[in-house]
Amino acid sequence: MTVSDSDKLKLLIDLDADINKIQDVDILLEEILHGARQAASADAGSIYLVEDGRLHIRYSQNETLQRRLPEGQKLAYSIFSIPINNQTIAGYVASSGELLNIPDAYSLSPDLPFHFDPKYDVMTEYRTVSMLTLPLKVNTGKVIGVIQIINAKAPDGLIRAFSPDDELLVLHYAGSATMALQRAQLTRTIILRMIKMAEFRDPKETGPHVNRVAGYATELYRRWAVKKGQPSESINRTADIFKMAAMLHDVGKVGISDLILKKPAKFTPEEYQIMQTHTVLGASLFLDRQSEFDAMAAEVAMTHHENWDGTGYPGWVDPLTGEPTKMDEEGKPLKRKGEEIPIWGRIVAVADVYDALSCRRVYKEAWDEKDVLEEMRKMSAIKFDPELIEVFFEALPAIKQITQRYPD
Repeated sequence: MTVSDSDKLKLLIDLDADINKIQDVDILLEEILHGARQAASADAGSIYLVEDGRLHIRYSQNETLQRRLPEGQKLAYSIFSIPINNQTIAGYVASSGELLNIPDAYSLSPDLPFHFDPKYDVMTEYRTVSMLTLPLKVNTGKVIGVIQIINAKAPDGLIRAFSPDDELLVLHYAGSATMALQRAQLTRTIILRMIKMAEFRDPKETGPHVNRVAGYATELYRRWAVKKGQPSESINRTADIFKMAAMLHDVGKVGISDLILKKPAKFTPEEYQIMQTHTVLGASLFLDRQSEFDAMAAEVAMTHHENWDGTGYPGWVDPLTGEPTKMDEEGKPLKRKGEEIPIWGRIVAVADVYDALSCRRVYKEAWDEKDVLEEMRKMSAIKFDPELIEVFFEALPAIKQITQRYPD
């Protein structure tokens, strides 16, 4: 069965509309790769970005390998970078700016400057045949990334070569994807500049830290939402907003005095009370709510230090005035506990503590992974939502990949 021109046009319109709704870079990259595969009926693929003069893999997808995994588990892949030169297929495309359509990766002429490395096929027991590799170019002609899709599939499921029509569809889509990617990178840059202000005040609040925490949090949210039976379209839209909100979880630290924030010794009880107000200060930045993002960012900032058992902070407080909205017998803010804590705060709490324990800080060494995992399990139903801790352990392979993607 052939696909009509009108069906191809509708597919392109739908794919373009999907990527133009996404604001977060990481979520967009994953969707761009999925859309390119969909446009050409490709079984697998990878997407790379140019950073520091090299090509860095950002996402890899493979439907055949994915089907071998338990339901809900994401495919793991190696994090690596390659030089931008003529020796590899992706490197050649990045350096030349030309599209490559290879009918059979194992039948490349030895006279070509690039070669195909079969070691991934051997390792995964997967057979790469057809490959379509194309550059992501901005208006100036500069290449900012590469899309590589693998094994086009015919309607009967057999692997076929990528056709000239596939080339046209994916090239058009790549143009739209590049514009969407530039917009998302600008949004990411603006958020990271806000975080940089917090980093000037608190050296712990680094770009890699917030990218990891946001990545962990988004992965946990997706798995939690699937378990709750939420529709995929809603999950994707919410994950995009949540990723950016989670990055700003500690932005309120810009309002804490350096005498406290940079104190090398243990806080006094009075200083600790002041330090806790960074949650309220962070939430107050989003009071003039213009979007769903503002509401979510405010909840993340306010509640990511609340504990499941009601021992966290700041409790029920008005972010505008800092005054309690619910009080205990002593007139202090009543503590939030259990599901009184918004899901966004509960998720970021897990992600933030995991990263804090796993990484070296000026005041501590990184914990051994075994000790970190024991502590996370031990704090279930005390500090953390027990349901989210189960999700966390299910998501560990994906979480470790995020750690590799954003090293200190």
